[in-house]
Amino acid sequence: MNNAAAARVAPPLLVVLALLTVYVVWGSTYLAIRFALDGYPPLFFPGIRFAVAGSILFTFLRLRGHAAPTLRQWGNAALIGVLLLNIGNGGVVIAERSVGSALSATAVATVPLWAAVFAGIWGHWPVRMQWVGMVIGFVGIVVLNLGGDFAANPVAAVLLTIAAATWAFGSVWSRRLDLPKGLMSSACQMLSAGTLFFIASALRGESWTLVPNPKAAGALLYLIVFGSLLAFSAYIFLVQNVTPSLATSYAYVNPVVALLFGLTLGGEHIVRSGYVAIALVLLGVALIVYYNRPAAPPAASVPPAEPDA
Repeated sequence: MNNAAAARVAPPLLVVLALLTVYVVWGSTYLAIRFALDGYPPLFFPGIRFAVAGSILFTFLRLRGHAAPTLRQWGNAALIGVLLLNIGNGGVVIAERSVGSALSATAVATVPLWAAVFAGIWGHWPVRMQWVGMVIGFVGIVVLNLGGDFAANPVAAVLLTIAAATWAFGSVWSRRLDLPKGLMSSACQMLSAGTLFFIASALRGESWTLVPNPKAAGALLYLIVFGSLLAFSAYIFLVQNVTPSLATSYAYVNPVVALLFGLTLGGEHIVRSGYVAIALVLLGVALIVYYNRPAAPPAASVPPAEPDA
């Protein structure tokens, strides 16, 4: 390994903390989205979420002396923001108007498989045991929802599939683009996505209400602080420093976390097979994490990423 590549290897503790953040926090956001939809239109509230979170993070980083992104970096960040947030997250939000949060989380569990395929296009296939882990994790997701309601709206099912594939493609492709360094990439992506959500909301004629009811407002605040500022920034850190298979392994854990939050806060119930599913999911993720290999460096023309957690 050359010196430049070695300098980009993230401290293991930061990787573990980032993984735990996206595992737990993003697992809880499915229920938070459902609560927010009780009071906000489906395009307006993610606009608020990402515009506010992006503005806070961008201002904080600039005050700390981080360089302003170049015009090219802004364009690339906006493009990735469209893929990850406008299409990826937006697809989940719209789908949750007609399907449950657990089913939405289940569909997103295909993200690591999509990421493996897209990474393979650029010659970075997962190792054999990581494939085994992904298969075990996916089986766990299926078992988890065998007792659930699969009579989903076909349009919602298509939206969730597109959302998962688009998120995975954007995550893999972002490693080859000239993006702002560290958390500045998160800020620019959220600002761009928030702006596009507002435009789409206005064109759709949605009613803009800032505080429709306490539960929806609280859910939106949670999504801004924890789902966007904390977890999305942790995810960008992972994308820049670990393999796509490891970075997207959250998709296997999120349905389990979503189910647990549904049990305690959403009035949902778990069947006995759910405990078997949880064990399979955790085993699958453990294999992906244990057999993780250092991420390949970006193309030579792309400045090396600086981990900034």
